[in-house]
Amino acid sequence: MIVAEIFEKGGPIVWVLLVYSLIALALVFERMLHFILMQKLPTDFERRLARAFSENNVEAYLKSLQGPDARVLQGINQAYVDGIKDLDSVASRYGSEELLKMERGFRTLSILGHTAPLLGLLGTIIGMIKAFMVIEVAGGQVDAQALAGGIWEAMLTTGVGLAVAIPVLLLLHMLESAADKRAHGVRRHAMLLLERLPHKDRMEQPEVIHHREGVIHAV
Repeated sequence: MIVAEIFEKGGPIVWVLLVYSLIALALVFERMLHFILMQKLPTDFERRLARAFSENNVEAYLKSLQGPDARVLQGINQAYVDGIKDLDSVASRYGSEELLKMERGFRTLSILGHTAPLLGLLGTIIGMIKAFMVIEVAGGQVDAQALAGGIWEAMLTTGVGLAVAIPVLLLLHMLESAADKRAHGVRRHAMLLLERLPHKDRMEQPEVIHHREGVIHAV
């Protein structure tokens, strides 16, 4: 009954916020499932990589791996086989591509989280305008109880907007943290491979760029 009353008194703004929450919930669920199912390299990857180098079986070993880390490593190794000298740039490019895949939907979640309170505030302002229009029509002779009820209805949308925005932003930060952690793992594994590849023209290793800046250097 309370939920039905919220939608009845909140008006179209509350319905828009409901759509916001459904879209955000779907995106968060999809991203969480993506991170859970994302394949990882074995915990003893460094030891296995060393053995693959000693057995001259690096390409076959890397091809047997799956996941974002594996795709970056395979790209680096293929570039090395093709004679590309700037392997740091190759690692950075592949790392950026994998990061973009992990961050898919983050921008939408950010937009939803930051605009939900503004929509709620818009509903409140519209409601307050209506309340003062009633006061003007009544010539200032308005029942205090009725006025309080109108103001309560106006403030409702702000509350709903905040109720949508807060969990969306918290979940977004949680997903960003998961993407950061995985990106650092990709960087570490790429460096392990680059350290073992015989290459004279090594470039200076760039610093890691935070994922919210839109790109990551894998090495």
